[in-house]
Amino acid sequence: MPDSPTANPRIVVIGGGNAGLSIAGRLQRARLGDITVIEPRTTHIYAPLPSHIAGGTARASREVSQQADVIPPGVRWLRDEVFTVDPAAHRVHLISGGHLDYDQLIVSAGLRLAWDAIPGLPEAMAAPEGVSNYDLALAAKASPALRDLRRGTVVFTQPPEPASCGAAAQKPLYLACDWWRSLGVLDDIRAILVLPDPVPFGIPDVDRELRRVLDAYGVEVRYSREVRSVDAGSRTLTIGHGDDEETLAYDVLHAVPPQRAPEWIAGSGLADPDDPHGFVDIDPETLRHRRFADVWSLGDAARVATRPSGGAIRPQAKVLARNLRAALRGGTPTARYDGYSVVPFTVSRGTVVFAEFDRWGRPRPTIPFWRSLSRERRSTWIADRRILPWVYWNLILRGRA
Repeated sequence: MPDSPTANPRIVVIGGGNAGLSIAGRLQRARLGDITVIEPRTTHIYAPLPSHIAGGTARASREVSQQADVIPPGVRWLRDEVFTVDPAAHRVHLISGGHLDYDQLIVSAGLRLAWDAIPGLPEAMAAPEGVSNYDLALAAKASPALRDLRRGTVVFTQPPEPASCGAAAQKPLYLACDWWRSLGVLDDIRAILVLPDPVPFGIPDVDRELRRVLDAYGVEVRYSREVRSVDAGSRTLTIGHGDDEETLAYDVLHAVPPQRAPEWIAGSGLADPDDPHGFVDIDPETLRHRRFADVWSLGDAARVATRPSGGAIRPQAKVLARNLRAALRGGTPTARYDGYSVVPFTVSRGTVVFAEFDRWGRPRPTIPFWRSLSRERRSTWIADRRILPWVYWNLILRGRA
């Protein structure tokens, strides 16, 4: 039976990051209802830029906006945090003790960084040698740590999936290696990359290009390895696969932790009980919940069967907006999300390898006739570093792109 149309429905969006504001802006521009975004943070960060901060090609002070300044016009911002959701009662319970009722709920809560999932990692990040591009303060610390190094061992780690654009862990490595090469000290620095998979990314054309870049920089790659523990005192970390373990000493450790969906998603019954990651259990094509017709999801916390990335959110927001409009009018959602995602690898301080693909790993170039974007190019660096940030701040967050 189709949904009954609701006059001026109460639409609640959980999360005020890229996904939350993108969909809120689209819905507001379409005048689909009374829209509230729940977000506790007072600052908003363009997620790809901390990689450039860590790699020394951007300043932290220029990559942050006040959350109040990026909320789409006409959208209400509730500065609070979700405690749980009662989908049967159509109610969101808040950490503050209050609650918010909804007619339609959109979950765009992102992933959480699980630093404590690896023994010793929080302590290592608190030490001078610990840095990361997945935390703004640690990215700012990474910039001088990598820039000023002239000899020694630097270990870069990439988390296993699921992760929010997990391959972005490689970007500071390439930027640092290019910097060291320009100074003539690259041969005096041992760079090690710890990858959870047997390939750099998983798309053949992209893997060939990244292997070429890694070889050119002389990076030692430990494939199919995950970080098991870190000892900040001795500046060592243990990596392994099965019974095979190796201990690496470091002078600088650039680490990215495992990630997980917010625990309240599974606790609210919005996840598949058999999903160990606790993602919102939606149809990956329509983005509608499989059991609750008035619940939708997009972004990193949604079970969309593709690699999470910021670039995946734009097509998701388009599909969700069309399908929500249809549902509010009593119709059947027909728009489909094909799993498109994009990961730009900044492989030098002026070139990028662009990976665009669908949920089956097939190439999905934005420009259909330009299928060689997976090769290292200067033009894609200009797009990634100059054009896309402007589009993000001025168009995407306002539902205009």
